Amino acid sequence: MIKRFLVLSLVLFTLSGCELHADLGDDQVVAGINFNTLFAPPTVSEINAVKIDWSSREYPAQNVAVEFEEAVQIGQKAGTLRIVSHRVGGVKHYGAIIAATGLRSRQAPMLVYSHGGDSGVSIDNEVQLVLSFFADIAHDFVIIIPSFRDEKLTYKSTTWQSEGPASPWDRDVDDVLSLLNVVQTLELGADPERVGVLGFSRGAGVGMLMAARSEKVDAVLDFFGPTDFFGSFVQDVSREYLLGDPRNLPGLDFLGTEILEPYRDGDITLEEIRLELIRRSPVLFADRINRLQIHHGTADAIVPVSQAESMIAAMQKAGKTAEQFQSFLYPGGDHNPLTLDGSLERAKAFMLELRDL
Repeated sequence: MIKRFLVLSLVLFTLSGCELHADLGDDQVVAGINFNTLFAPPTVSEINAVKIDWSSREYPAQNVAVEFEEAVQIGQKAGTLRIVSHRVGGVKHYGAIIAATGLRSRQAPMLVYSHGGDSGVSIDNEVQLVLSFFADIAHDFVIIIPSFRDEKLTYKSTTWQSEGPASPWDRDVDDVLSLLNVVQTLELGADPERVGVLGFSRGAGVGMLMAARSEKVDAVLDFFGPTDFFGSFVQDVSREYLLGDPRNLPGLDFLGTEILEPYRDGDITLEEIRLELIRRSPVLFADRINRLQIHHGTADAIVPVSQAESMIAAMQKAGKTAEQFQSFLYPGGDHNPLTLDGSLERAKAFMLELRDL
């Protein structure tokens, strides 16, 4: 049976389809950095180097512990919430698992909620909103809620802090893939052949990168996620940061302090910084994403719609069929699924396909 992995996924950096190989014109040097060289289109050898790096990574369930457990209500059924810890890549990571009581072996697909922003995840707030929308079918899934490294997971009055350092869009994927293995060890009702991730913005980027990196991931549902770090939007944000006038955007600190500044100061090489950008750019791996559905508003001021347009162009270039790829752009919609009229109904239908396999 073909494995179908549903990924419903605040990330910053985007580009339009026409930006994928943008012509930068004459040399543009900002704070000593040549943007033409830094943002030149990735080469086949560079992309292959990232693939080799990915293939060397492992995601075992190590030092697994249940930190907290409580009975909860999932729609109309009783269930259990567990806060779990495990080690991945040498750091301690926290996540949550919510499952209905009495599941048979491998009865329920896994549904991962992959959050946006860089401030952690609250089970009380954003996750409950999601569960309320999917209330009539939520109990049919084992719901998985990862934090990302160097972030907090909160429930009621308790906070669990995942260790760092932060690595948005890259080691985020390691954290989630490892947590999936944790779920398989703790929840026998979870079906590893049917896995889903519900996320938005940054989380959508994580989902697409999961699909590019793991054979477990067969389908991605993307709500206004990132796709490419080589386009004009990234260049604009980088230029402003280097000139001392950064935008007030989540994730910009990581781009500046961990990528741009070390390169400017000679602490990392051009080759290293370009690989950092490539491994965060799912648009470069569209051929590896077997099934994708995109939702994006045309008035999104956080992740511009050009982000979705870029991925659309890449999926079409990869020859994806209508069964493999769908996209929905919403006139006037912003960075909020409630402004994308009909998107949640489409998402729910997409998720039901996973459940009914």
